[in-house]
Amino acid sequence: MPKALRPGARVRADWVVIVPFRAASAKSRFGPGDNAELAMAMALDTVAAALTVAHVIVVTDAAEPFVALGAAVHPDPGAGLNAAIAAGLEQAGVDTPRAVLLGDHPALTPTELAAALAAATHPLSLVADAAGDGSALTAARPGVPHALAFGPGSRAAHIAEGYVELDGDWPGLSADVDTAADLAGLADPGPRTSAWLASRS
Repeated sequence: MPKALRPGARVRADWVVIVPFRAASAKSRFGPGDNAELAMAMALDTVAAALTVAHVIVVTDAAEPFVALGAAVHPDPGAGLNAAIAAGLEQAGVDTPRAVLLGDHPALTPTELAAALAAATHPLSLVADAAGDGSALTAARPGVPHALAFGPGSRAAHIAEGYVELDGDWPGLSADVDTAADLAGLADPGPRTSAWLASRS
């Protein structure tokens, strides 16, 4: 189950969060072998936390586990990360506030996400990742189109497109997991990721 919101935390049910997840290219940077179970566990923990706060559209080639959580899904068009995000944003429409969150934030808490979305009052907002060069979350207000620049150096690229960086203490949100070192450094991963780690210990 996703971690509960602290008393007084505001649920941002008007937001739609787009989460792209491609099972077919699951986390090769963790080393040789099949890392699909780990990637799925992290994505499910990410989506479960987000569903406590907002509506979620997962753009994926593996819909069933996310449907079981209660997320909406959109087929991955198979043309790369930004194309997948664009497909989810098109499904969401432009008349609602929309955020983009990658599926590798297994320590994300609903409280953090709710606080970040509440802070996203600019036309375009950005939360940088822990390393400082990537984008953990981008957000757009109603009627404002996203400028998609995910990939290497995305923080600077998004800022160049007009995103305003938010300053908040959101360690689970900023902790995207790209490497084995990132995974080992997580203080409090979600239940599915924790179960995967326990099965390997």
